[in-house]
Amino acid sequence: MIRFVVVVIVAGIAASIGALSRRRKDAPIQSDYALPSQVDRADFARPSTQWLVAVFTSATCNTCADVEAKALVLESRSVAVHIAEFGTQRALHERYKIDAVPTLLFIDSEGVVRQSFLGAVTATDLWAALARVRESVI
Repeated sequence: MIRFVVVVIVAGIAASIGALSRRRKDAPIQSDYALPSQVDRADFARPSTQWLVAVFTSATCNTCADVEAKALVLESRSVAVHIAEFGTQRALHERYKIDAVPTLLFIDSEGVVRQSFLGAVTATDLWAALARVRESVI
């Protein structure tokens, strides 16, 4: 009888430990990254253009180079693209509290962030976002 009680207690402890470890693995990943909603256009390239695509990157980030290349294709008379690499434009990262790269912002002529991306993004998503923000102000 004592053996049975010991087995039941040990099995209960093992089941409790298993349940706790599963709960920890299934916990949702949460991010504390907050992206700016307004910027000063004078801090970026070609402040008089209708649209600005600001790309915050780091030279040590592989994904950043890909996002930067895709963003540069958006450059036109009405769209300025500004690449803010952390090593050379650290003050800009700090001013707008950019804690994660790549961060890409679509900004209107008043400095309002109309669309943003954090992390990898496809060229299709960038073109679609540019079309969406342009339509939103018409």
